Amino acid sequence: MKSITVQSLANAFQLEVLAGSGHTDRSIARSKVHRPGLEFVGYFDFFPMERVQVLGRKEITYLLTLTVEERVLHIRNIVHYHPPCFIVTADQQDIPYLTLFCEEEGIPLLRTKESTTEFIAKLDRYLTKELAPEISIHGVCLNVAGIGILLRGKSGIGKSETAHTLIRRGHRLVADDIVVLKKLGPATLLGTHNETSREFLALRSIGLINVVRQYGRTAFQDESRIVLDIELTSWQDRALNNELEVEQKYSDYLGVKVPYIEIQLQPGRDVGGLIEAAANSWYLKQLGYSAAEEFMNRIDNGMQP
Repeated sequence: MKSITVQSLANAFQLEVLAGSGHTDRSIARSKVHRPGLEFVGYFDFFPMERVQVLGRKEITYLLTLTVEERVLHIRNIVHYHPPCFIVTADQQDIPYLTLFCEEEGIPLLRTKESTTEFIAKLDRYLTKELAPEISIHGVCLNVAGIGILLRGKSGIGKSETAHTLIRRGHRLVADDIVVLKKLGPATLLGTHNETSREFLALRSIGLINVVRQYGRTAFQDESRIVLDIELTSWQDRALNNELEVEQKYSDYLGVKVPYIEIQLQPGRDVGGLIEAAANSWYLKQLGYSAAEEFMNRIDNGMQP
């Protein structure tokens, strides 16, 4: 199971460490955060102790309504469960007992100035991406007119050169050579780079180029949802038929099915244009449009007396 450290989380959100500074190497392995409201009133059934615990104004205000003895009891009880860390939002200050017990138990206590709702939304998104199951594959990832595309093929087939053509047409590079795929949900696959190759595109006979330096900031983006898997293959005579509508095939990555298209290469063939057409065709299908269906309707209407 993937995990990140509390220190990584603190760095990402510039969190202030109030207690447990010597234990920020503790691991976080669950993506959803928890607000321990019920636990502060003594109900611990189903308590997700392995999640980051976020304390907003509701939780802190409730604790301040208790007597000192009750406050000490409730805070000590929840800290004893040893969650990865506690995060106090909205820059709240009235938390001396929470600070004390977190220090005693070696649990990091952090604080942010952000409001509870906004911070939880950002933190959930961050943890979902960081802890998502992932694999690395050989290929190129592009965003073509807002459509995330995985471009695959044997080494030397022309993936990077095709990507370069698309970038010059105004589309964006996400990753070249090594594409990191992250599963964010049952039907959501995110493509990104491995940091080392960020913004770089390797072109045979030319070498590495930095697409941002060469073509501007709009030539690159960090990530894109993958909705098409396109494989470049060598040309084979009579292997492809000019059908009205090609039967849809799928690739499977981490249990996520992605529509698959094969494009065969031949000198003079506009592969970049075909990829643009595939992206636009996918988008229109999401809107419920089928060119083949419209074509057949025209034929049927034309045959009517």
